[in-house]
Amino acid sequence: MAAVTERKLRVGIIGVGGIARGAHIPGYQRLSNVELVAFCDIIPERAKKGVEEFGAPGAKAYEDYRELIARDDIDAVSVCTPNAAHAEITIAALNAGKDVICEKPMAIKPAEAWAMVEAARRNNRILTIGYQHRFGDDARLLRQMVEEGALGEVYYARALALRRRGVPTWGVFLNKEAQGGGPLIDIGTHALDLTLWLMGEIGRPVWALGATFRKLADHPGYNAWGPWDPAKFQVEDAGFGFVTFESGAVVSVESSWALNIRESPFGSILAGTKAGAELLDGQLRIFTEERGRLVDQSFNQPRGDSNYHREIAHFVECVRTRKEPLVKPEEAAMVVQILDAIYRSAEAKKPVPVWE
Repeated sequence: MAAVTERKLRVGIIGVGGIARGAHIPGYQRLSNVELVAFCDIIPERAKKGVEEFGAPGAKAYEDYRELIARDDIDAVSVCTPNAAHAEITIAALNAGKDVICEKPMAIKPAEAWAMVEAARRNNRILTIGYQHRFGDDARLLRQMVEEGALGEVYYARALALRRRGVPTWGVFLNKEAQGGGPLIDIGTHALDLTLWLMGEIGRPVWALGATFRKLADHPGYNAWGPWDPAKFQVEDAGFGFVTFESGAVVSVESSWALNIRESPFGSILAGTKAGAELLDGQLRIFTEERGRLVDQSFNQPRGDSNYHREIAHFVECVRTRKEPLVKPEEAAMVVQILDAIYRSAEAKKPVPVWE
């Protein structure tokens, strides 16, 4: 088989549901040096439809992911399954010599996430996780500003993923066994990853204090995606955490699918010794003082490609050039470690060490 740098990258999709169709597949389709040659789903009709709609000539459908990754002619895979299956499938794919982009969160439990990190290292494979918010123009600008010292020492941050009524009613989002939790692990994971990345070097997490709530789940009413079934709502409808780090920095995490609030912000708020920053819903603002006055600075949002498209293009570039991905597996595993500690604290009703 010709080297991947000399031909089209051959990609398989494992899990042909919403995130595959809405993000991964369109991202690959935009690239002339990629072909989608295999589709796998536990619902056979989904895999077959993937082949019919998006497959390259000769593409095949599978019900068992093991058959897909056993193919020597597949270079990389997207793992787009429910959370509980991420670790098993990703590790198997890495062991089979495939490069992998796995959807967020990396895994449900820290041990699984760190096993994924080790599998990538052991097999010398590319592994990255679907935290597409890092690819936004303003996110990259703020990260650059932090690295250049424009904010000084960043010692306090808020990771926000709050919805007033935005309960996902499709798939297995409400199933605790399949997903591992509710908004905290679903959208809180995005906000936490973005915030930690923006903050830069703050050391390892030390302590976590968490609280989760299931207060509105039994009272369905207005919802952006239609009414939910309380009997199937097995996870929290809101979750919050407070985390300390070795450097002395602290981070709060706030997430909800259903919460009686006015606005539904997503993003990060940073406070440093020289300036603060707010990156909420894609809008960057800087807060500082100058000439004895408080100064607020806003940035115009450039028009660019979808963050999902950039994420997939970046993964393909990493596979072809063997460069390190923007979202490193060790960083994604750290997010899992922190979220697990917040859930453990919520259950124990007391602060817990992040590292058991």
